[in-house]
This record gives sequence, C-alpha cells and structure tokens, in this order.
Amino acid sequence: MLLDAAESQLVLVDYQIRLLPAIFEGAQVVANAVRLGQLARLMEVPVWGTEQSPSKLGANVAEVKALCAQTLSKMHFSGVEEGLGEWLRPPAKPVGGNARSLPKHLQKPASNADERNTVVIAGCETHICLLQTALDLLEDEFDVWVVTDACSSRTERNRDAAFDRLAGAGAELVTTEMVAFEWLRTAEHPAFKSAQALIK
Repeated sequence: MLLDAAESQLVLVDYQIRLLPAIFEGAQVVANAVRLGQLARLMEVPVWGTEQSPSKLGANVAEVKALCAQTLSKMHFSGVEEGLGEWLRPPAKPVGGNARSLPKHLQKPASNADERNTVVIAGCETHICLLQTALDLLEDEFDVWVVTDACSSRTERNRDAAFDRLAGAGAELVTTEMVAFEWLRTAEHPAFKSAQALIK
C-alpha cells in the first residue's frame, strides 16, 4: 500500500524552540519537518501542528509554524485528547432537505467528500507526544504513517523504542523521501521538479 496525497493529512508535533536544543539530531529533524510541510503544500495536503505547553516550551520554530494551517496548543501529551481528531475528521454536515425529500430511512448517510483518513505524522518527543497522539489516531481508525527521519527524542533509545511500539500497533514507518515520492507517484507529476529540488 502506497501513500496517496489526495487521502493524506500531515501533522507536525511539537517542534518547539525550548525543546529542540535537547533533541537528538534536532537540526536534521527540523529540516525534514520543514521539507515535509513544503512537499505537503506543493501537493495540496493539509498541514496541522501541535505545541505542548507553549508557555513553558515556547512556540514551534517559525519555519514549521508557517507551514501549518492551524496549530493546536495542548497540555495532554496526545493531541487527540485536545481536539486534533476533530480537525482531521470534521463532523459530517447534515443532509439538507425539504418536504419533498426522501424519508430518512431511504436517504444515503451523510459523508464527508473531503475525508482524508491517512495521517502522516512526525515530531518530538517521539516516545511521548508523538507516540500518544499516533496511538490515539490508530484507535480512532486513522491510517497512521510515522516519518522516522523527521522524529526524535532526547535520546536515541527512547526514539527507537517508540518506533518499535508504533510499528507493533499498526503504524507504517517511512522516511521523508518515501513520503515525497509516494505522494508524487510519477516523474510526470506537475510538482515533480519542485519536489525534487526540495529533496536535493
């Protein structure tokens, strides 16, 4: 199964100013997060952000925050506990009608035509906020793809333990380039040259 840009959303978790200096390979992780956000924008994939206790840890770095349509401030480690799921899967709009409408039992159930059930997620700290958010998304029946080279923790051991647990729970583990080329699918994609320039 390959990623499909038309069914994807990107969530960037807690790339915060005061947290990043302690993060293993923090500069490279942020560079990949920015690259992911730019790729998402090129391919019209919605981008969301989260910030853990921003009054203490600061906002997300400006390059990441600028790419997000909205950023959720949270106190729970899982963004889902604070409403991220509603952003990713807004409630279906009720079906309108009039007196001549079909009876309710004959109407098709309302569906959200723009529903995107694939969540591509990356962030810090992988073993805490990213892990808990991703596990809650899996429980809410989203397909979750974790971008490993755009994730980190204060230690490699914690990061890698999170990857093991996420894979065991059903998340797909991918890299930034895997996401880019699966969203593109072909060298004939109109965004191919721009995407290739971001990756190089």
